[in-house]
Amino acid sequence: MEKLIIAVGSTRKPKLNAVSEALAAFAPVLAPGAAFVVVGAEVESGVSHTPASCEELMLGARQRAEALVKLAHAKKESWRYFVGLEGGLDVVYEGASQDELRRHAALQQNGHRRVFLESWAYVTDGSRGHYGRSGGVELPDALAHEVLENDVELSVAIDKFAGAVGIRDAQGAWGVLSANLITRQEAFRVAVVAAFAPFYNAKMYCAPVLASS
Repeated sequence: MEKLIIAVGSTRKPKLNAVSEALAAFAPVLAPGAAFVVVGAEVESGVSHTPASCEELMLGARQRAEALVKLAHAKKESWRYFVGLEGGLDVVYEGASQDELRRHAALQQNGHRRVFLESWAYVTDGSRGHYGRSGGVELPDALAHEVLENDVELSVAIDKFAGAVGIRDAQGAWGVLSANLITRQEAFRVAVVAAFAPFYNAKMYCAPVLASS
């Protein structure tokens, strides 16, 4: 039986478990008959402790995966896929024009800002790569303020907000905000399933561009 190793840019259990759960769903179509092994390695994201934009989340996920590719080459590891996972915030200014977006302070005073927690994944086979993300859950204003204005890391802020310790390695901020209906692990699982789609459903992504009539 062929053994395929999936490297994940983290050793945290929610992330590793999310990849394992995602694999259970699509492994039979990704590589029928193969045995998958998930390994974790700590690598740097190269972004801030709590990314605060969609672009920064994507960059962090991609840079983790690319760091794994370099690590595999350096250690001569036969890893087949490389998964970078990044969680953080996406700040949206609801109903704002481009001119208004240039005036963030005014937007905040007018209450236009909405802040969403999102989980992103980037998967590469060393040649091509693709992104996937979870949905988003809105942060309470007080929690968003603590992270964005007071520059407190989300994992620290959510512990204080919920009156608990070690939430990041348990249900995560996702669990706290959704009353455990969606956990951090589940959010990353969805992101991983989405990011792997061009690999396990390649026929849809290789289809030619249809000419307009």
